[in-house]
Amino acid sequence: MSLHTDRTVVLGAGLMGRLLACELARAGRTVDLYDASARDAPASAAHVAAAMLAPLAESAVTELGVVGMGCHALVRWPELIATLGAPVFFQQQGTLVLWHRQDGAEATRFQQQLANTARAMPQLPAAETLDARAVARLEPAIGERFAQGLYLPGEGQLDNRELLAALLHRLQTLGVALHWNSPRSPADFSSHDGWLFDCRGLGARSDWAALRGVRGEVIRVHAPEVSLARPTRLLHPRYPLYIAPKPGGVFVIGATEIESDDLSPASVRSTLELLSAAYSVHPGFAEARVIEMAAQCRPTLRDNLPALRWLGPRRLQINGLYRHGFLIAPAMLDAVMQCIESGHSALAEQFALRIDSGTGVVT
Repeated sequence: MSLHTDRTVVLGAGLMGRLLACELARAGRTVDLYDASARDAPASAAHVAAAMLAPLAESAVTELGVVGMGCHALVRWPELIATLGAPVFFQQQGTLVLWHRQDGAEATRFQQQLANTARAMPQLPAAETLDARAVARLEPAIGERFAQGLYLPGEGQLDNRELLAALLHRLQTLGVALHWNSPRSPADFSSHDGWLFDCRGLGARSDWAALRGVRGEVIRVHAPEVSLARPTRLLHPRYPLYIAPKPGGVFVIGATEIESDDLSPASVRSTLELLSAAYSVHPGFAEARVIEMAAQCRPTLRDNLPALRWLGPRRLQINGLYRHGFLIAPAMLDAVMQCIESGHSALAEQFALRIDSGTGVVT
């Protein structure tokens, strides 16, 4: 496919593709955005996610570079949202971490990892140890149901669906040409000399052999009588569980983590685990109404870390955001923009973000 060289092509209209297309259009570029799905894309990973911005909490399961990108995001998301011209729920009231007595060993491991992170990144706010009364003061609705917990100050969340809708509206006002139900690959633009960015997530598997899917199941419930002010994480030996309050009495409960690219409906086992976890935190969830059960697959590279890959001059792939999409997308965006402007990125170096030449050679 041939386009004028002054046109920029973005493949994939998920979170990364929308952010990048907006930023490119704001910079004065003429942008064509292609996506294999319909406009609403209800099954996309970004549509299903909880969109928590919890770099310290995630340090228990990822590398320090991702933690640094998460800290970058807490500053950048309000700036990016301010350019969209539409309201997007953004909250930065910290994260509450709880555990049941039988999961004490997991709590000890989690606290040790937080201590390691604190030593490596002393600029991060320190985790605060809570007793039962402190838990109750922080979240009165939970009361003293838990003998102890942790509070991670400064962490946040946003409403993923409001953000995706606001990004789409901004794309339209910026004049981005939107091509829905239009699956494309870089090979389809072999004669195009302008910039091309591949943000297709798992849609790029045929072009990036290391990509795999990691299945996650998420449940949304409406529980107007449950009052939680901030995301709550319940430590679990198999995978981190969370309850993220959203506007309108909606709570996102997730997420399982299964090495599979199966996109069939949520299993009974996963549903029971997620709902039981929510009920154990607050019995009011017993009367909640299940409004959605969704399964999605996160695009993941072999080391569970994101990467950029040059396919050639002015042809760049962005992928591997895994479970950290909303946490790291602003840093990925800013690193890509630096690559466009100067051919290299100081942010990528700062966050140990891998940039591959496409031949296995890291640049």
